[in-house]
Amino acid sequence: MLLLQDSNELFQLIDQNRAYLKEWLPWIDHIISPYQYQSIIPDWHKQVSENNGFQAGIFYRDKLVGMISLQQLDWMSRQASIGYYLGKSVQGKGIMAKCVAAVLNHAFYYLNLNRIEIRCGISNVKSQAIPNKLQFRKEGIIRDGEWLYDHYHDLYLYSMLEREWTALHHRN
Repeated sequence: MLLLQDSNELFQLIDQNRAYLKEWLPWIDHIISPYQYQSIIPDWHKQVSENNGFQAGIFYRDKLVGMISLQQLDWMSRQASIGYYLGKSVQGKGIMAKCVAAVLNHAFYYLNLNRIEIRCGISNVKSQAIPNKLQFRKEGIIRDGEWLYDHYHDLYLYSMLEREWTALHHRN
């Protein structure tokens, strides 16, 4: 969990990767100051305390390099989605695949969820590499699935079921 004192580092991560992240994340332009995180981070803590998922920082060599979230929890259907982003300079090191695997273990074996989804822009090849590497099932395309600044774009929908994850990792 990020703390209020992480606000500056989180803002720097966004600001240094703004042009790159803006291509895929519709909220980037709304983050214009580290002070915005003074109200956002407590909301993230509330999300955890209410058992509605989490937003977590990803650290590599003691530096904040990205974020990962478990969101859109549906307790009735026991499903959720994972979102993530990583600074451009640390991509390709296996960091995100390890983080997503850890979130899957938490979601399936601690929260007892059954299904996890990941949605990626159909042009976002680097983001698609994560569910592909972890052997998610590509279910199809969500047409006009997200508004991105001035246009809709299509998303790939990936899913992993608890029984599939367990079989992949020989866990009983």
